[in-house]
Amino acid sequence: MQANRTFYEELKYQYRYGGTTTQLIYINVIIFLLTQIVLAFSRLTYSNIDYYLYYSFYINTELDKFIFAPFTLFTSIFAHASIFHLLENMLFLYFAGKMFEMVFDKKRLLYLYILGGITGGLLELLAHSILPAYQFEKESMVVGASGSIMAIFIALAFYRPNLEVRFFGVFPIKLIYLALFFIFINIVTLGIADNIAHFAHLGGALFGALSIIGISNKKDIITYSQMFTARIKEFFKSLFKRNTHLKVKKGGRTRSTQFKSDEEYNLESKQRQEKTDAILDKIAKSGYESLTKAEKDFLFNQSKK
Repeated sequence: MQANRTFYEELKYQYRYGGTTTQLIYINVIIFLLTQIVLAFSRLTYSNIDYYLYYSFYINTELDKFIFAPFTLFTSIFAHASIFHLLENMLFLYFAGKMFEMVFDKKRLLYLYILGGITGGLLELLAHSILPAYQFEKESMVVGASGSIMAIFIALAFYRPNLEVRFFGVFPIKLIYLALFFIFINIVTLGIADNIAHFAHLGGALFGALSIIGISNKKDIITYSQMFTARIKEFFKSLFKRNTHLKVKKGGRTRSTQFKSDEEYNLESKQRQEKTDAILDKIAKSGYESLTKAEKDFLFNQSKK
């Protein structure tokens, strides 16, 4: 923390400049604190306000109840059931997210977090609807960012399988082995009454793996999702603004604002990605300290995008 910044100013600074991972952690923590305050109020006043809380943030796996709150597929990935649930997920998110941001841009991380979490929720819902093991189970609720985080980690591991992490700073292990271990554990514990949404984890992992397919030529599911979102934005913009051709006046002259074509943008993105890949390969072989200052600066700037 900078000596000239207060604690509150430091929090604002980290949220603004700490990257998408930090912003997602902030959102999760804030929502957790707010929900816990609501639950405490409900306990003290014997009110049923907690019902509306669960209705808003928890996925009800009974279809006849879920259909009245489908939005929980989205809201549930930002909420947690306990402080330990929150801490476990946020530590994993920080680890996976920061590494992910060194390889990919912040928009891809956000899309993967949201779509991976939604996919996990859908798979959990589907499993409870069709598998006999869940047919006689009492009403169950699903909440947490685990599916989203699994999507991020699995995507990173499948894209950079040879990247290594060190347990306790000593034992090196490749990301792909960790990813396969997490997938295996979730598969072999399916059906166990441990209050863990294993299908949500596997759904997130599945989406993370699928997001890497076709990524080298920009034909992956995340890129298509970004294009789809952009078209929706443009559609709504066109409803409120007929003329989208912007002009900039300067020094008495009028000129049209210049925009990059899709080809130019894709070429620049590909070149940046290739440079990032080369730097990460160098890290994997010789360590971070082997990088030049220019390479470190480039990698740092990429993590901020």
